[in-house]
Amino acid sequence: MSLLSVNDLKVSLGGKPVLKGLSLDISAGEFVGLIGPNGAGKSTLLRSVLGFVAHQGGVSIGGRDASAMMARERAQQIAYLPQERDIAWPVSVEMLVMLGRFPHLGAFAAPGEADRAIADAAMRRMEVDGFRDRPATALSGGERARVLIARALAQDAPLLLADEPAAGLDPSHQITLMRTFAALAAEGHGVVASMHDLGIAARWCSRLILLDQGIVVADGAPRAVLTPERLRAVYRIEAFVGEAGGGPVLLPLDITAS
Repeated sequence: MSLLSVNDLKVSLGGKPVLKGLSLDISAGEFVGLIGPNGAGKSTLLRSVLGFVAHQGGVSIGGRDASAMMARERAQQIAYLPQERDIAWPVSVEMLVMLGRFPHLGAFAAPGEADRAIADAAMRRMEVDGFRDRPATALSGGERARVLIARALAQDAPLLLADEPAAGLDPSHQITLMRTFAALAAEGHGVVASMHDLGIAARWCSRLILLDQGIVVADGAPRAVLTPERLRAVYRIEAFVGEAGGGPVLLPLDITAS
């Protein structure tokens, strides 16, 4: 089932074209890594899908025209984790994670037992349940990132869009996050995560979409997308690409000679 369809998407920011007729489809069960150099259009693509950026072209969410959907309807279909990790109010970790349930509640309705169970499961998944009563503003950067991921998981939407979700996490929690995203896909959700760490993307994603200068350069399995030739052309790097432990390994080595 298609969770997201983008057709001929075009975006200009400050008079400069950023996305130039981009098209793609995301299906249930996929863990898609959105990769590309700085300025390729990854964040703009995610924000356009959510209606945060003015655009031309078609966006369909769960088979519906996104332009006809209210913000709450979009939030029921798509959970979003932005790059920013700012938390403005000193609410408890538990309360912050519970905010992910609000798109599913009626007006003025309080969370029920089912909502609490979903939020608890999200906190356990991200290993933040041990400090559920702490003020979220008192957390370290890595802890804050994990709590915000837990809030997105608590939203329990069919599709999760995450912008640089592994930033600020130590290696153990990066792997935990990738395992979580892969498990969500296996459970029938769709996950799209923008990433700069090509090694993590190659290892964990079922599919990679490579953007460069506002267009899709390659779309497919990690081994097919991350070829040495393409890494030189798009990233201008030399890299080791191999296999270990039953999966691909990619290690950037140097900048290509100009």
